[in-house]
Amino acid sequence: MISEHASPLAVLGGADAGGQNVHVAALASTLADAGHVVDVYTRRDDLVLPDRVPLRPGVDVVRVTAGPPAFVPRDELAPFMVELGDRIAKDWEAAGAPDVVHSHFWMSGVAALRALQAFGERPRVLASSFATEPTSPRALALPPRSRVERRPPLVATYHALGTVKRRHQGAADTSPRERVKAEARLGRVADAIIATCSDEVRELERLGIPPSSVRVVPCGVDAEMFAPGATSPVVPPRTHRRRLVSVGRLVERKGVDLAVRALVELPDAELVIAGGPDAEELENDPEAVRLTALARSLGVADRVLLLGRVAHEDVPALLCSADVVVATPWYEPFGIVPVEAAACGVPVVGAAVGGLLDTVLDGVTGRLVPPRDPAALAIAVRELLAHPERATAYGEAARKRVLDRYTWERVGIATAAVYQQLLDADRLHGAGRRSALEPGAAELDAGAVEQDPGAAELDAGAVEQDPGAVEQDPGAVEQDPGAVERGARAGHPTEAAS
Repeated sequence: MISEHASPLAVLGGADAGGQNVHVAALASTLADAGHVVDVYTRRDDLVLPDRVPLRPGVDVVRVTAGPPAFVPRDELAPFMVELGDRIAKDWEAAGAPDVVHSHFWMSGVAALRALQAFGERPRVLASSFATEPTSPRALALPPRSRVERRPPLVATYHALGTVKRRHQGAADTSPRERVKAEARLGRVADAIIATCSDEVRELERLGIPPSSVRVVPCGVDAEMFAPGATSPVVPPRTHRRRLVSVGRLVERKGVDLAVRALVELPDAELVIAGGPDAEELENDPEAVRLTALARSLGVADRVLLLGRVAHEDVPALLCSADVVVATPWYEPFGIVPVEAAACGVPVVGAAVGGLLDTVLDGVTGRLVPPRDPAALAIAVRELLAHPERATAYGEAARKRVLDRYTWERVGIATAAVYQQLLDADRLHGAGRRSALEPGAAELDAGAVEQDPGAAELDAGAVEQDPGAVEQDPGAVEQDPGAVERGARAGHPTEAAS
């Protein structure tokens, strides 16, 4: 795996640490539990840290020097992706190539494409520079598959798309200007795309990536850690008021201000907000200051409590302390908090955007409301607080749905099935042509993939798949549990490594 800015070892809640860090760590660990061997490559951001650190048996985190060995904001990392890819390729040359490469986030995809240029018949491109030529065919094309020196298949997960960010943030978007073009090309040349929700499939189609090229595998949750009845001494004790809880990064797009505004119509409720810097630093955090001022102006400051950063292990108890969890972002690529709340058996009232359209079933596990609509939020929350039996039923249904669809075991099975289908295609059809993701393999609803052998001149990894192949419930991937037990480690054809 390549996760250029989101190391599984990073402290959660840091400037660029969050859901992707958890996702990569948990997915890698789940695959290792099934017998695979996983190396996670990430950019070195500290000079004194060791090159290779075991995360757990079967998973190593490999720090690669690319750019300064210090923290660099995520949106300033793009110029270092060519160097990252070149150094990863050297590691593969020394230690052996992996069987599958899985990139996480668009810049990791750029680094992966660069590293994979070392394979196959095409001479490796040495002159291209992402800083000056980020989306050129030379920078982002894959070499053809070769029977002599097999290029590992590339699976890409975006986690977030630049088009969506730009649409909602406009001039405030700090992403590199080349991001959208790079994402589009990555989608055309990767051997498979894993999207985390059905809304992302539609966004990818707008980029020119057909739904038939995409498999929907949601993010997962530790359903043993996030479970009803969790407690922690750091969670503020309940008062006579009903409790709403919001968890997430303290940034404007998360829409926490909507919950503050809704309190005006909910006089018997309090709002507990977790996220941002440590509690003692909240007075210097721009969003915390804005939310505090807003609460004062609305006359609800006595019912708003900002906790600051809450340790990951204490989040389940905080969610369990809520009557309702609110999640009202402007947009959300996936949104893990609603799934964590569901695992805890707590109903969610969320904005009808992005991943929440999949994870919150309106009228079954919670309520969905129009985005940026505090009045609608207040009405939905008031309804649940007034009917506790309904809230309980929603919570119970939410917990059951998590166990059916969102455990890491399920996510691991679904992800490994995508890997396995690509590897099976190599064995069946040879490395020079791709005919993978066949229907029936691991019972994943996916159409046959036919790659035109002549297409390798530019986008050798592009796949042409059966249109209509993705007709599955994005949350429910019913696959052969044995698929995760198969795979191939480099040199050991029965253990997959990524």
